[in-house]
Amino acid sequence: MYTYESEGADFLAKAYAPGHITGFFQIHEHNDPHHKGSTGCGIVLNAGVTTEIKAGKSVEKTEIFLNGKKVEGKTTRTVVDMMADVPVRVKSWAEIPVGCGFGASGAGALGTAYALNRVLSLNKTVKSLTEYAHVAEVINCSGLGDIAAQSNGGVVIRLQPGGPEFGSIDRIPAPEARVFCIALGEISTDSILTDGAAVGKINSAGKAAMSELLKKPTLENFMQQAKDFASSTGLMSSTARDVIEAANASGGLASQAMLGDTVFAIAPYSQEFPLYEALQEFGQVLEYGISTCVPRLLYD
Repeated sequence: MYTYESEGADFLAKAYAPGHITGFFQIHEHNDPHHKGSTGCGIVLNAGVTTEIKAGKSVEKTEIFLNGKKVEGKTTRTVVDMMADVPVRVKSWAEIPVGCGFGASGAGALGTAYALNRVLSLNKTVKSLTEYAHVAEVINCSGLGDIAAQSNGGVVIRLQPGGPEFGSIDRIPAPEARVFCIALGEISTDSILTDGAAVGKINSAGKAAMSELLKKPTLENFMQQAKDFASSTGLMSSTARDVIEAANASGGLASQAMLGDTVFAIAPYSQEFPLYEALQEFGQVLEYGISTCVPRLLYD
């Protein structure tokens, strides 16, 4: 589906991409951003970012807006620079928190790539558009593996790093489940990915978590490995630890989103209300679902 309408000499296209929460990961460095990325596992959400692109006579310079405010939007701007040779106006609306480990920058990059492809009649394939978004994330240190997951949906195991040309994924056949989240604050992805000591801890813990997950690839084991990863890397905040303990005591499974000061939790249907009540003590509870949704063009 798509939007493609004329306003005199202006053209519009709109696209959507889902959010993604990483439970654990391992960083794989490479000089080529097409090869660089992460392995790990995470959950694709049924909420994300909608992006509209306008091109034409009325657009004199490239501008990027997020939720109505003009922003620098480095990752999105990199996608525009790689794909467009004319100025465009990018407007994104996020249904998910930004900077808190929900994959918002990746969703914005994917939506931008899809909408640019339509509005500028570039005739690129999905694989190519995904590659643009992945490279933009890597260049700007805003993410390493979200794009691979967001392009496939579900509970995604990233087995090989890199864009779609080189990366490899599998999925956990998870049941339908609601994902409850509390966004406690932001963590700078850039600051973590450029910290050598932090990267060492992440890679050691990420490798161990992947080994354990592949022995038993279930949603429950993923949540356990995610919690162990967050704790052993030192990335778990004290508040997040309190929330996770409360969630576990209520019968749920919880961990911290990577990279963000956000707790995400799941529970069997019979335990959902006790889990929700336990989380509510710490702030606003956001409710999502595990989604097999992938990026797509939209009608108005």
